[in-house]
Amino acid sequence: MPDMNQTRARLERHLPILTWAKTYSRDTLTSDLVAAVIVTIMLIPQSLAYALLAGLPAEMGLYASILPLVAYAIFGTSRALAVGPVAVVSLMTAAAVGNLALQGTAEYAAAAITLAFISGLILTVMGLFRLGFLANFLSHPVIAGFITASGILIATSQLKHILGVDAHGHNLVDLITSLMAHLPETNIFTLLIGLTALGFLFWVRKGLKPVLLNTGMPPRLADILAKAGPVGAVAVTTLAVWIFNLESHGVKIVGTVPTGLPPLSLPSFSADIWSSLFVSAVLISVIGFVESVSVATTLAAKKRQRIDPDQELVGLGTSNIAAAVSGGYPVTGGFARSVVNFDAGAETPAAGAFTAVGIALAALLLTPLLFFLPKATLAATIIVAVLSLVDFSILGKTWKYSRVDFAAVAATIVLTLGFGVETGVSAGVLLSLALFLYKTSRPHVAEVGLVPGTQHFRNILRHDVETHPSLVTLRIDESLYFANSRFLENYLLNRVACEQPIKNIVLMCSAVNEIDLSALESLEELNRLLGDMGIRLHLSEVKGPVMDRLLRSHFIEHLTGQVYLAQYDAMVALTPKEEAA
Repeated sequence: MPDMNQTRARLERHLPILTWAKTYSRDTLTSDLVAAVIVTIMLIPQSLAYALLAGLPAEMGLYASILPLVAYAIFGTSRALAVGPVAVVSLMTAAAVGNLALQGTAEYAAAAITLAFISGLILTVMGLFRLGFLANFLSHPVIAGFITASGILIATSQLKHILGVDAHGHNLVDLITSLMAHLPETNIFTLLIGLTALGFLFWVRKGLKPVLLNTGMPPRLADILAKAGPVGAVAVTTLAVWIFNLESHGVKIVGTVPTGLPPLSLPSFSADIWSSLFVSAVLISVIGFVESVSVATTLAAKKRQRIDPDQELVGLGTSNIAAAVSGGYPVTGGFARSVVNFDAGAETPAAGAFTAVGIALAALLLTPLLFFLPKATLAATIIVAVLSLVDFSILGKTWKYSRVDFAAVAATIVLTLGFGVETGVSAGVLLSLALFLYKTSRPHVAEVGLVPGTQHFRNILRHDVETHPSLVTLRIDESLYFANSRFLENYLLNRVACEQPIKNIVLMCSAVNEIDLSALESLEELNRLLGDMGIRLHLSEVKGPVMDRLLRSHFIEHLTGQVYLAQYDAMVALTPKEEAA
């Protein structure tokens, strides 16, 4: 029986659907279906628009919104995360695939499919090896800076569709220069459609629902109709292009969108293509995972639920593999879409599977109606969606809180805008790691003393505490490892280079969770150098796992002083002896 329970637990961990399916009820089904209807309405125009952003045929956006949702429903752990094409990943796809082939070619689409497959493999392998913790090395302020810059790039890149001109560029300077050069070629009909759609979509986001509620409409129906705003924009502008034959006046349209379910497709297994796309796939995987986990964690906390980051890697990985085998491109969990899914009452990942059914029906029945859909409307949909990602307040927050974080965020924004999305995200990853190394390489070390009448020790610069000239206690507020071991060594040797009659030094290790081999060697060297000066080195409040490692070395045997359970014990043991002497 224990073996059966362990097997069941292991299966449920790798197949979360087995957990929530056991308690699935009619009420849950109703909630999931309502959420699926709302998200489907929102996702249809978004899928088409994000495919346009990625430089792909519109139908690939729909294909990327069917099987990936089913895969996530089986393997994902978030009850509300809505997987599919998103703006930032679409832009990164365009940047990665654009280096290999021209937009509109079969090779371009095949490269996007291959990119999804590679990304899916990377995410799945990371999940199986429980490597979700690696995403923690990405600084959230840096990621926020990257997403803000990407939002600006995406919105700017779509202005060409609003104006009806040909403009290109991978960074903000190139895009603006190209737009300005082609500005005289602006198509007035396209501009009218684009500006009208923009104004309507901006108003719909906050203005439509209150109007509907004031008419006495039920809140749930008002919410559904408000979310259907982009669909309304698509329907009206498509009808206008058809009725007034605006295509003949230069308005660019989507054209023929193949009818039917996603075709079975296979990625390319060319070594050259894989080597060219691998780094981009890693960056897309990391950014997509960080964004998804952030959204999933936030939504789960609202219902006192939890997600498993490692299983989320598997869920996102299998979703991307599903996208690749069904003619799609890289996907991840979208912020706006997931919030809508949550607010609409989604109870389980089955809502995503029902959304996939809705998108499949749209691919089967509605695609002929999209022929006259103006690209300006899709561009307006993208601009309205991505501008919500732009948040310059992160600059003010980091400036007030930490100038180092501010420099990293500002550099990420500038590099992304100035050199393109791939350079920006690469810089973001490197800056996050550099930020971590910089902060931990210069750990905070405080000289502490005894608070009178207590057994507590505090910083001598901040509190009125008791000390003794022959005893120095240093509290180390960081784990010790190769990057900061020399810093501690120099700090301590500089501290004893004075006329104070120091005879004992105690390293208070209450905040030290790890001492690696480099740090151990530095401690051994410190112990020897201090011993030559006639100063004994002591440790206090060493954590159990750290002490276990120290005991496996010869450090404790050669330590000139003692290891004390508490800093107060060290104070009592050392101070009276020095006073008696």
